[in-house]
Amino acid sequence: MAGIGLLLNPRAKRNQKDPALRDRLSRQIQDHGVVRHAGDLDALRRAAEDFKALDIDLLVVGGGDGTNHVTIGGMVEVYGDAPLPMLGLLRGGTMNTVANSLRIPRRSPERLLARYLKVYLARSQTPLSIKETHVMRIGDRYGFIFGTGAIHGFIAEYSRREIRSAAWAAQVLSRSVASAAVGGETIQRVGARWMGRVRFADGSAFPDRDYLAVGASTCAEIGLGFKPFFQSAKHPGEFHMLGIHGSPAEFIQALPRIWQGKAFGSEYAYDRVANHAVLEPRHGTVAYTLDGDIYEHEGELEVRTGPRLDLLVP
Repeated sequence: MAGIGLLLNPRAKRNQKDPALRDRLSRQIQDHGVVRHAGDLDALRRAAEDFKALDIDLLVVGGGDGTNHVTIGGMVEVYGDAPLPMLGLLRGGTMNTVANSLRIPRRSPERLLARYLKVYLARSQTPLSIKETHVMRIGDRYGFIFGTGAIHGFIAEYSRREIRSAAWAAQVLSRSVASAAVGGETIQRVGARWMGRVRFADGSAFPDRDYLAVGASTCAEIGLGFKPFFQSAKHPGEFHMLGIHGSPAEFIQALPRIWQGKAFGSEYAYDRVANHAVLEPRHGTVAYTLDGDIYEHEGELEVRTGPRLDLLVP
């Protein structure tokens, strides 16, 4: 058994800013595991096949939200019905929204890897601290935070700038708020609405109408400390879905409540906990974001609870 598998994405922002980071992390592993680099899907599949053949029991991912969700998808594809290894996250991105929501300590990748090594090597004396969580399956992709409409629009606006950070995300939010007050171009881009219906397995639905956003998550937070999906932690094996139908001004008015992790109110949003839903777009395409990456899907888009993950909290 190889013990730990360390997967590093050379295209992750932190790794691009500090190319030597990969070598430092690799040296930390020494004889306790194996290191693989995956900058594309083919390399990810090969790494996942190696990890499965070596029977690793802890996968540590050195990247950000996008790397995490693509890696999980690649592992699920290769492992099939076999149990996945425990998961550790090194906070290698610019926002690390999922890591924040899952309470991964705010430390450098080196310090986090050192803590993972410490608790893993001491597991025979001290029980590991495991947090059980689930990803969602969105079409044929896997991730934690999904959104259409303004959620997608915010990420698209944030991604217009090559150099990104939490400060830039806060600027995008403040510019959107200011733009909403005057009906400016920024809010027209960010607040582009999604039109369609959301159907659930029990026959109920969010009705066919225009939505400021439809989103779902198995994590409470969506970034910058806002917690619209606060029910996700209360319902293991299900996701919290919102159909936000209020105006941008009403959404902005609700931001303090969202930051506190309180309900929108039925006058602004439909609210549901579920394990399966189908988005039926009125015009054929669903443009969406998944853990900070942007995608388009033609036709109906299925959202369902995906595999359970055992997250190691260092």
